[in-house]
Amino acid sequence: MTETRSAATGADVERVAFVTGGSKGIGAATCIALAAGGHRVGVGYVTDDVGAAATVAAIIDAGGRAHAIRCDIADTDSVDAAFTALTDALGPVTVLVNNGGITVDGLVMRMKDDAWDSVLRTNLTGAFHTIRRATPAMMKARFGRIVNVSSSSGQTGMPGQANYAAAKAGLVGLTRSVARELASRGITANVVAPGPIETAMTADLADDWKARAAAQVPLGRFGTPAEVAAVIAFLCSESAAYVTGAIVPVDGGLAMGH
Repeated sequence: MTETRSAATGADVERVAFVTGGSKGIGAATCIALAAGGHRVGVGYVTDDVGAAATVAAIIDAGGRAHAIRCDIADTDSVDAAFTALTDALGPVTVLVNNGGITVDGLVMRMKDDAWDSVLRTNLTGAFHTIRRATPAMMKARFGRIVNVSSSSGQTGMPGQANYAAAKAGLVGLTRSVARELASRGITANVVAPGPIETAMTADLADDWKARAAAQVPLGRFGTPAEVAAVIAFLCSESAAYVTGAIVPVDGGLAMGH
């Protein structure tokens, strides 16, 4: 995909960010928010060429700089190739947002091994793959921001999503271990845990289901991708230098107390 560039403004230091799952929803909103803060942004995606192109176009139209990068985070060769391509296009990655993920829902007693393995490999092991690949450049720069996008279900559990909830809970242990390992190099690692968010996926759900789901949220509504992206962008900023190993819920109070 052709990259167009212009001067980014508004950041303390212009850095290169890589956002997996950046073609739509929370990921696309995060790409746009990071670009608005002055970052050069790699828009990671697997198959959604149209969505990735739209995210890149939105950033360019706003005066930023972005590049679409195809990356299957479950595959180490794909991750390595994506980081190499992004470094060549924009520079070394020092801001990483692991937002990419999949769902293969089903009750535990009927869940096939493939459903368990594929969700864990993408949603948890995929984050390990990208963090491992990003760490050398961050250590060299003595600066890094890692944000892993979990879910309120990682703290509360969710019927029919044992694989998904387990992977999202596992991100907490991964993140806090990384936070402790890399803190001396000026690298932070944090978790953002969204609750129910208005996305293309939830838009297709029945109105009565959405009403019941919203009623469980103390604030009484679904969140928006932009609301999640704003928190992620803060954790990626210079201002968040003293925040690491944290779980930041963006869930309208749904999982408070967990």
